[in-house]
Amino acid sequence: MSTTDETRAARPAGRPRSARAEQAIIDATLGLIGEGMNIAELSIEAIAARAGVGKTTIYRRWANKEDLCVDALARLKSPLPELRGDSVREDLVAYLEVVVRDACDARSRCVMSIVMNDAERHPRLVERIRKATIEPRREVLAGVLRRGMATGEIRADLDLPVAMAALIGTAMWYMRDARSGGSEELATGIAERIVDQHLAGLAPAV
Repeated sequence: MSTTDETRAARPAGRPRSARAEQAIIDATLGLIGEGMNIAELSIEAIAARAGVGKTTIYRRWANKEDLCVDALARLKSPLPELRGDSVREDLVAYLEVVVRDACDARSRCVMSIVMNDAERHPRLVERIRKATIEPRREVLAGVLRRGMATGEIRADLDLPVAMAALIGTAMWYMRDARSGGSEELATGIAERIVDQHLAGLAPAV
């Protein structure tokens, strides 16, 4: 066995060190914001100390604090599942299930709320966060509805922005109401109920 092979054999299996460090940095950033630290107070020094890494480790991955914050906040959102395109209903249900799941995540709600409250002081950062976390999802939803308009599953004269706002707004309102009443377990099946209710109004006239 060569020296290189011996080194590889002795190296412990598991997550690569660089990946662990990156996750620690992301967790530290989100943790500090979640504890109430606003963007102005947040510093690379504080993040490095919380993550247990050096500042150079952070700067090797992100050019500045803003880039790190955008990346960290984008990772708060659950990844959307692959939408199969078999039916608009199935795709909308799969989409809203992710929206409901994120709405039930207390950490995600807290951190995003703190950041969005900084919009006036950090408009560029908040706009970048919107583009990284909100706009891609809106485009996916718009694509599902456009496909439904093309296939005749929903009416062709659909007001797309209003339909999108109605679907997302209903999910967010329902989950906020459920949380305030201590009934988050009612989220089970709510995506299907919302989609079915809205599709009844979006269906083409017979």
